[in-house]
Amino acid sequence: MSVIEGAFCRSGPWRSFARRRVLPWALAGHPLSGDVLEIGGGSGAMAAGVARAYPGVRLTVTDVDEAMVASAGERLAPFPQVEVTLADVTNLPFQTARFDAVTSYLMLHHVIDWVDALAEVARVLKPGGALIGYDLTDTRLARAIHRADGSPHRIIAPDELRDGLRVAGFTEITIRPAWRGHLMRFHAHRPGAS
Repeated sequence: MSVIEGAFCRSGPWRSFARRRVLPWALAGHPLSGDVLEIGGGSGAMAAGVARAYPGVRLTVTDVDEAMVASAGERLAPFPQVEVTLADVTNLPFQTARFDAVTSYLMLHHVIDWVDALAEVARVLKPGGALIGYDLTDTRLARAIHRADGSPHRIIAPDELRDGLRVAGFTEITIRPAWRGHLMRFHAHRPGAS
């Protein structure tokens, strides 16, 4: 994540907008329960929204950036049901079939090996568990912004994401373009009994 993106993710306006607007839109009516993992949680803005909206959820928030983990740890300290940890999404330090759901909010495009990340998500999900989230789509605007700010990225087209989810073993895949094709919401399940 670039310095610009990091500052934006830690800003008060983004945290408020994320909690009030982005989180409900991203979840698209999919309730969260049990053990939930948020990958690439950044400064914890979305996690704080989840902790408030779903106080019964046991939430684990990860990020690969130490500064983001520190920021999220401070922000989420008031929520005893939330744990924040440093982790690489392509090599998650969790047991197989641990989580009921995994969420991903605008972060997959920062993972060069995002197909490996999807395989790790499938591994840590319980049978019947869901991956829910949203990300940028491969548009000229998204590519230009990320080239200009210099952050590592591999922006994904909706069909590529669908194929990557299938390869990782997901079923019941739904991908919905939004915001004039610049974003996509996605939802997929790990096969098995819920």
